[in-house]
Amino acid sequence: MTADLRCRFRAPARVAFIIVCALAAAILPATVRAAESYTLVYLGREADRAYEPAKAYTGLILRDRKRPLDGARVGLRESRVMGRALGLKFALEERMLTPSQDAADAVREIAAATGASVFLLDLPLEELTAAAAALAAEPYILFNVRHGDDFLRGAACAPGLFHTLPSDAMVMDALAQYLKHKNWGNILILQGEEAGDARIAKAFQASAKKFGLKIVAVRPFKLSNDPRIRDQNNIRLLTAVRGYDVVFLADTHGEFGRYVPFQTLLPRPVVGTEGLIADAWHWTWERHGAPQLNQRFRKRADYHMTGTQWAAWAAVRAVVEAILRHEPADGATPDTRLPDAKALRTFLTSDRINLDLYKGNPGSFRPWDRQLRQTILLHTHNAVVARAPIEGFLHQTNNLDTLGTDQATSACRY
Repeated sequence: MTADLRCRFRAPARVAFIIVCALAAAILPATVRAAESYTLVYLGREADRAYEPAKAYTGLILRDRKRPLDGARVGLRESRVMGRALGLKFALEERMLTPSQDAADAVREIAAATGASVFLLDLPLEELTAAAAALAAEPYILFNVRHGDDFLRGAACAPGLFHTLPSDAMVMDALAQYLKHKNWGNILILQGEEAGDARIAKAFQASAKKFGLKIVAVRPFKLSNDPRIRDQNNIRLLTAVRGYDVVFLADTHGEFGRYVPFQTLLPRPVVGTEGLIADAWHWTWERHGAPQLNQRFRKRADYHMTGTQWAAWAAVRAVVEAILRHEPADGATPDTRLPDAKALRTFLTSDRINLDLYKGNPGSFRPWDRQLRQTILLHTHNAVVARAPIEGFLHQTNNLDTLGTDQATSACRY
């Protein structure tokens, strides 16, 4: 440590700082010059309808989604402590597309202006899919921090498209493992009319088949008070089915689903979009450094961290880790000591990456579909009940691969 870094810290803080710097120095290549910088870009769209509050007919705000941007900001802020001590500077460009701008063209323009090759894409599904396809042959790393749709990891995958948010298959496998572990093997599905409801229900049915659960019935529901369709809007009638242990609810809007717990004909637990929920993150997770991350996020953003903010944080963390551990080729010049997009892609999909995701199991990216392996948290509104993979569910190489699409069944072809 140089003399100008010796500050008058109180003893515990000084010791912690020295340890962080020593560990970082051990993994950072000695060839990195002082004051080198690396830029990441967050790309969203103005007036994105996904972030309009979901309201009930009385005006109650049921779901108020926040952009993943604050997660990226917290991740970048964490990187600066190590970066300053070692002569690296990480920057985050925040760009919002106007209605007339094309996402792929914007990526190219921003890359040309800033030299950036890493983009966190917070875009509507159709735009993300189109951008990933248009840029598939170009040297960019695109992080999907918003969408769990399985086809993005399958037929619509691309070499440069990485996913830090878990897939639908991963979160539904987590729920199915828990239900199997509890010996709650018979499931009644209540499914809403939204496209997202059908997507979630389909993913859960695939997970149920994978882990040997039985779907006793799929009952469609409608958000209506019309007495002529009581069989579709009355919860007691909808749940008047024999032989089920659990109700799986697929209601992405939330207006109908919030009344399902404690209203079923039989006394049964509710899982899915209400009751017990599977997600990448929850603000009540209390182990593996999670309270400190939650506190840092809360201080920065003034609200609780959710799965999408965690996904943006994880994307930044993965890139910073890759840059710090990158080993330049022999004879590298000062202008080529930081890794390019090709080198980053290679590292991110290698077995050398070992990410601390604050969820216990170390994370890494699946080379076959660029999905981040990770623990899934099963939570209620105010507590984490379990985390998956559930004990006893094993895989021949990595137990995290019991969640989601394995290599042998992946539809992704580069």
